[in-house]
Amino acid sequence: MDNLRVYGHSPFNVAVVHGGPGASGEMAPVARELSSYVSVLEPLQTAASIEGQVEELRAILEKNGRLPLTLIGFSWGAWLSYIFSACYPLFVKKLILIGSGPFEKKYAADIMKIRLERLSQKENEEALPLFEVMSTSTFVDSDTMARFGDLMLKVDSYALLPHEDELIEYRYDIYCSVWEQASRLRSSGELLKLGEKIRCPVVAIHGDYDPHPAEGVREPLSGIIKDFRFVLLEKCGHRPWLEQRARDAFYNILKSEI
Repeated sequence: MDNLRVYGHSPFNVAVVHGGPGASGEMAPVARELSSYVSVLEPLQTAASIEGQVEELRAILEKNGRLPLTLIGFSWGAWLSYIFSACYPLFVKKLILIGSGPFEKKYAADIMKIRLERLSQKENEEALPLFEVMSTSTFVDSDTMARFGDLMLKVDSYALLPHEDELIEYRYDIYCSVWEQASRLRSSGELLKLGEKIRCPVVAIHGDYDPHPAEGVREPLSGIIKDFRFVLLEKCGHRPWLEQRARDAFYNILKSEI
């Protein structure tokens, strides 16, 4: 798999970083929308470790971007962009976090509980075995990951717009390896502490219906990032660009920030 897609022509001032881990391609709609305004890089993470993904991102941005640039990370990509900005502060002019996971473990306890409560009984009967497989298996096929992803997309969304699936592929090996490392990094407190090394302005955009609690981003980061701003979107779930009520407001904010 080619690990970079480009929108527009050099110079590239913005890069969007996908979530997952292991869900490459999902930021394509955001990249396309922004490309009418600015040229955009869409790196696709292929490494199976945090260090590997950081270095993969560094190589892509160094070769293709006009540094320093604006880095926009979604979900896991928000964490990766945050880690990257701490490791390579001279590469990043501004960091924008979309739908980030909470930066302290105490805020994460109810995420799956909220998701399951939003499913119908029939969907719950399907989701629980899938969740068990995703949590315990050493291998999960792409169809299982896709179905679990579909169920989570439904409960993560307030008013989901019709859309095409932009994912190139699910990579369970990347998901398992990277998430295990990321979870340990958060539990140890080292994830949040990395914020002390970030020198650029940081903006977090979060939906009020996102199961990932807004306070798990706002409270920790406001205490550690010197130049930090938090934007809460109303009637909005985890992916603002797919939200009927919040899409326009989301893009207006994003374009004003870059």
